[in-house]
Amino acid sequence: MTDMADALELSRWTASSGSNARSRGAVVIASGDHVWRASAEGIGAIDALYRAVDEALVGVLTGHPRLLAYDIHALGEGTDTIGAVAVRIAPPDVGGKRGSGEYAGEARGPNIIAASIEAYVAAINLMLAEAHWSGATEAAGNLRGVAVSAGTAREQRADLDEDKVPQDTTAWFER
Repeated sequence: MTDMADALELSRWTASSGSNARSRGAVVIASGDHVWRASAEGIGAIDALYRAVDEALVGVLTGHPRLLAYDIHALGEGTDTIGAVAVRIAPPDVGGKRGSGEYAGEARGPNIIAASIEAYVAAINLMLAEAHWSGATEAAGNLRGVAVSAGTAREQRADLDEDKVPQDTTAWFER
């Protein structure tokens, strides 16, 4: 295993979901001097956020992780109890050592959406900690402050400045 000092950190996320609207998620992920941003649509908030993580890290992982299992359990009674989320992933379907193995991530919290995305990133971090993934974040990283083209910026839009993001995130995503 390699050093976890350069582990991915979920800096920010937002999600929007409703009965009459597509679910949308946006993420900002950092590691060392690198930062990745992406947004995506999905079937529900968690799916949209997982797709956004996948899109943000496609250059790091050279593909999308395969979600093998997703489990959520309430650790008490009531709607305000802590939820425990466990995920199991496999690397993108590529050849060699990078295409094999299974990795589990877990997270707990009162917000199951937050716990879900934290568990997913934890599983990806375990995968990236393997020796055969060494250097993947650096090789695909966008250094903080490095200019990104307008087209790329639009594709990766995840400006999550709370002062600029309205309470209704649907309007924010549609701009």
